[in-house]
Amino acid sequence: MKKNILIINAHQYYESSEGKLNQHLADFAKDFFEEANHEVKTTIIDSGYQIEEEAEKHEWADLIITQTPVYWFAGPWTYKKYIDEVFNELIDRKKIVISDGRSRQNDKPYGSGGTPHGKKLLLSSTWNAPQVAFDDSEQYLFQGKNLDEALIGITSVYKFCGFEILPGFACYDVKKAPKIDQDLSRYKEILKTLI
Repeated sequence: MKKNILIINAHQYYESSEGKLNQHLADFAKDFFEEANHEVKTTIIDSGYQIEEEAEKHEWADLIITQTPVYWFAGPWTYKKYIDEVFNELIDRKKIVISDGRSRQNDKPYGSGGTPHGKKLLLSSTWNAPQVAFDDSEQYLFQGKNLDEALIGITSVYKFCGFEILPGFACYDVKKAPKIDQDLSRYKEILKTLI
């Protein structure tokens, strides 16, 4: 069955981080899905965007892949700006999300105001952190958190809007010990499960 796929490149340019890997991963996913005859739209946040058009893309898409570097344990601030603008537009449109789910007349859980739509999110990220920093309570920083828990600030936005959050993908240790060929092989196996 043909799917509509939106790929968002959330990279923000810095001299020390030009975004080549994130663009390569976004292009890799785009090429993969186009070769499998799916419809693909893309957004490169650093190249500019129109808020209404991005809201329409979110309404159109069955699957959204956000490709982001991790800057100081979150996506870039330009991605946060994009989320604020686009998701405020989406809540005004009331197609993907109506409210936070609660009212004075119900006791629904906070964050359950997304509409039933079957949309999914795959968060793909690039980290300087090594893979061993995750899923291990003995590790200093994340203290046992997995990849998705470490990026809950991004995935919660989509969950709030009724998206199914797929297990995330990451390239780890991209500055000190990159393994890009292995990462692409792992990524391709994940993408195969989505068609």
